[in-house]
Amino acid sequence: MTKAQLRTQYKLLRKSLSEENIEDLSLKIANQLLQLPIWNHECYHIYLSITEHNEVNTDYILNILSGKDKHIVIAKSDFSTLDMTHFLLTDSTKIKKNEWNIPEPIGGISIGTEQIDVVFIPLLAFDNTGHRVGYGKGFYDRFLSKCKPETIKIGLSFFNSEEKITNVLESDIRLNYCVTPNKTYTF
Repeated sequence: MTKAQLRTQYKLLRKSLSEENIEDLSLKIANQLLQLPIWNHECYHIYLSITEHNEVNTDYILNILSGKDKHIVIAKSDFSTLDMTHFLLTDSTKIKKNEWNIPEPIGGISIGTEQIDVVFIPLLAFDNTGHRVGYGKGFYDRFLSKCKPETIKIGLSFFNSEEKITNVLESDIRLNYCVTPNKTYTF
């Protein structure tokens, strides 16, 4: 299937999930993450969930990262340039939803992409080769292309993989892992 077809299908699938389903599945994903060999790094980039889009609730992962005393980095999106800027999440970080309901930091300590070791990535669907379908603006592909080559890229999904996304671009950045509630895919 194409990205557009998958985007439509998986938005509907996510919309059908209840708040209770989302919490239960998100906790299972966080527990699956604990099995990965990724916890010896310092700097972890994570997205703050858009609840209106029924995204994986990353609060559980944030708790793990805090408990392990890791540096947590969150992003702010610029829809005029389609780029993201990155900030250290601290106790004093103020978060506000933008006009697209994306929770974002209001300023803070800027972090360069070269400092980021692990990135948790939102997605709608992914395939057996590690390609993903997001919302279609390319924010994450642009961001990941600026990260160091050894940065670990981890998708988070409520659903299992698709066989193949048919219209993958050269600029699409593949995942290293995708974690679902019941399985971890390694690419």
